Amino acid sequence: MAKERKQRIITRLGEREISSDGIIYFPRGLIGLEDKREFALLSVKEDDSPFLLLQCITDPGLGLLVADPYAFIENYDVKLENIDKKALKLEKIKQLAVLVTVTIPQNKPENTTLNLQGPIVINTEARIGLQVPQTDAGYPTHFHPIDV
Repeated sequence: MAKERKQRIITRLGEREISSDGIIYFPRGLIGLEDKREFALLSVKEDDSPFLLLQCITDPGLGLLVADPYAFIENYDVKLENIDKKALKLEKIKQLAVLVTVTIPQNKPENTTLNLQGPIVINTEARIGLQVPQTDAGYPTHFHPIDV
Protein backbone atom coordinates (compact mmCIF):
# COMPACT_ATOMS: atom_id res chain seq x y z
CA MET A 1 0.00 0.00 0.00
CA ALA A 2 1.44 3.37 -1.03
CA LYS A 3 1.97 5.93 1.66
CA GLU A 4 -0.31 8.94 1.28
CA ARG A 5 1.66 12.10 0.48
CA LYS A 6 0.96 15.02 2.79
CA GLN A 7 1.88 18.60 2.20
CA ARG A 8 1.97 21.53 4.63
CA ILE A 9 0.52 24.81 3.44
CA ILE A 10 0.27 28.20 5.10
CA THR A 11 -3.18 29.82 5.22
CA ARG A 12 -4.85 32.74 6.95
CA LEU A 13 -6.10 30.13 9.40
CA GLY A 14 -2.55 29.01 10.17
CA GLU A 15 -0.52 26.07 8.95
CA ARG A 16 -2.55 23.16 7.63
CA GLU A 17 -1.69 19.72 6.33
CA ILE A 18 -3.40 18.43 3.21
CA SER A 19 -3.12 15.19 1.32
CA SER A 20 -2.19 15.18 -2.35
CA ASP A 21 -5.62 13.76 -3.20
CA GLY A 22 -7.20 16.76 -1.43
CA ILE A 23 -6.03 19.16 -4.13
CA ILE A 24 -8.66 20.44 -6.55
CA TYR A 25 -7.44 21.44 -10.01
CA PHE A 26 -9.12 24.38 -11.77
CA PRO A 27 -8.13 24.10 -15.48
CA ARG A 28 -9.36 27.66 -16.16
CA GLY A 29 -8.44 29.12 -12.78
CA LEU A 30 -11.07 31.32 -11.15
CA ILE A 31 -12.49 34.58 -12.49
CA GLY A 32 -9.80 37.21 -11.98
CA LEU A 33 -7.35 34.52 -10.85
CA GLU A 34 -6.87 32.59 -14.07
CA ASP A 35 -3.22 31.79 -13.27
CA LYS A 36 -4.09 30.09 -9.96
CA ARG A 37 -5.01 26.47 -10.64
CA GLU A 38 -4.51 24.35 -7.49
CA PHE A 39 -6.67 24.78 -4.41
CA ALA A 40 -7.68 22.85 -1.31
CA LEU A 41 -10.94 23.09 0.61
CA LEU A 42 -10.33 23.58 4.32
CA SER A 43 -12.74 23.65 7.23
CA VAL A 44 -13.08 27.04 8.87
CA LYS A 45 -14.45 25.56 12.10
CA GLU A 46 -14.68 22.09 13.58
CA ASP A 47 -18.50 22.08 13.67
CA ASP A 48 -21.01 21.72 10.83
CA SER A 49 -20.39 25.18 9.43
CA PRO A 50 -21.52 25.76 5.83
CA PHE A 51 -18.37 27.89 5.39
CA LEU A 52 -15.07 26.62 3.98
CA LEU A 53 -11.81 28.18 2.86
CA LEU A 54 -10.84 27.60 -0.76
CA GLN A 55 -7.09 27.96 -0.28
CA CYS A 56 -4.65 28.40 -3.15
CA ILE A 57 -1.83 25.88 -2.81
CA THR A 58 0.81 28.04 -4.50
CA ASP A 59 -0.14 31.41 -2.90
CA PRO A 60 -0.55 31.36 0.92
CA GLY A 61 -2.16 34.82 0.86
CA LEU A 62 -4.96 33.70 -1.43
CA GLY A 63 -7.85 32.03 0.30
CA LEU A 64 -11.49 32.56 -0.60
CA LEU A 65 -14.29 32.11 1.90
CA VAL A 66 -16.92 29.92 0.26
CA ALA A 67 -20.18 28.37 1.41
CA ASP A 68 -22.69 25.72 0.54
CA PRO A 69 -25.49 27.82 -1.00
CA TYR A 70 -28.10 25.17 -0.15
CA ALA A 71 -27.61 25.93 3.55
CA PHE A 72 -29.24 29.31 2.77
CA ILE A 73 -31.33 28.77 -0.40
CA GLU A 74 -32.79 25.35 -1.00
CA ASN A 75 -33.97 26.00 -4.58
CA TYR A 76 -30.68 27.40 -5.95
CA ASP A 77 -30.13 26.00 -9.44
CA VAL A 78 -26.84 26.00 -11.33
CA LYS A 79 -26.89 25.59 -15.10
CA LEU A 80 -23.95 23.75 -16.65
CA GLU A 81 -23.20 23.73 -20.36
CA ASN A 82 -22.00 20.51 -22.00
CA ILE A 83 -18.51 22.01 -22.39
CA ASP A 84 -18.40 22.54 -18.60
CA LYS A 85 -19.59 18.99 -17.92
CA LYS A 86 -16.81 17.67 -20.17
CA ALA A 87 -14.16 19.85 -18.49
CA LEU A 88 -15.35 18.57 -15.11
CA LYS A 89 -15.36 14.95 -16.37
CA LEU A 90 -18.84 14.74 -14.89
CA GLU A 91 -20.54 11.37 -15.25
CA LYS A 92 -23.31 11.69 -12.68
CA ILE A 93 -24.80 14.58 -10.74
CA LYS A 94 -23.84 13.03 -7.39
CA GLN A 95 -20.19 13.84 -8.19
CA LEU A 96 -20.97 17.56 -8.14
CA ALA A 97 -20.48 19.96 -5.23
CA VAL A 98 -21.59 23.58 -5.54
CA LEU A 99 -20.04 26.46 -3.60
CA VAL A 100 -20.45 30.24 -3.71
CA THR A 101 -18.02 32.93 -2.62
CA VAL A 102 -18.79 34.83 0.57
CA THR A 103 -18.04 38.45 1.41
CA ILE A 104 -18.01 39.55 5.05
CA PRO A 105 -17.41 43.31 5.37
CA GLN A 106 -14.91 44.22 8.10
CA ASN A 107 -16.68 44.82 11.44
CA LYS A 108 -20.10 44.28 9.80
CA PRO A 109 -20.84 40.54 9.72
CA GLU A 110 -24.55 41.35 9.47
CA ASN A 111 -23.83 42.61 5.91
CA THR A 112 -22.43 39.26 4.74
CA THR A 113 -23.30 38.42 1.14
CA LEU A 114 -23.15 35.36 -1.10
CA ASN A 115 -22.27 35.65 -4.80
CA LEU A 116 -24.94 33.54 -6.49
CA GLN A 117 -23.93 34.62 -10.01
CA GLY A 118 -20.48 33.00 -9.90
CA PRO A 119 -20.81 29.55 -8.35
CA ILE A 120 -17.84 27.23 -8.11
CA VAL A 121 -18.63 23.65 -9.10
CA ILE A 122 -16.39 20.75 -8.20
CA ASN A 123 -16.34 17.16 -9.37
CA THR A 124 -15.59 15.64 -5.97
CA GLU A 125 -14.37 12.35 -7.45
CA ALA A 126 -12.10 13.72 -10.21
CA ARG A 127 -11.05 16.73 -8.03
CA ILE A 128 -11.68 19.19 -10.89
CA GLY A 129 -13.32 22.58 -10.37
CA LEU A 130 -14.75 25.38 -12.48
CA GLN A 131 -16.34 28.72 -11.80
CA VAL A 132 -19.46 28.93 -13.97
CA PRO A 133 -21.14 32.35 -14.24
CA GLN A 134 -24.94 32.26 -14.08
CA THR A 135 -25.70 35.53 -15.85
CA ASP A 136 -29.06 34.46 -17.31
CA ALA A 137 -30.43 32.96 -14.11
CA GLY A 138 -31.36 36.25 -12.47
CA TYR A 139 -29.33 35.57 -9.32
CA PRO A 140 -27.71 38.52 -7.52
CA THR A 141 -23.98 38.89 -6.94
CA HIS A 142 -24.70 40.17 -3.41
CA PHE A 143 -27.36 37.94 -1.83
CA HIS A 144 -27.92 38.68 1.87
CA PRO A 145 -28.61 35.45 3.73
CA ILE A 146 -30.80 35.90 6.80
CA ASP A 147 -29.00 33.71 9.36
CA VAL A 148 -25.26 34.19 8.87
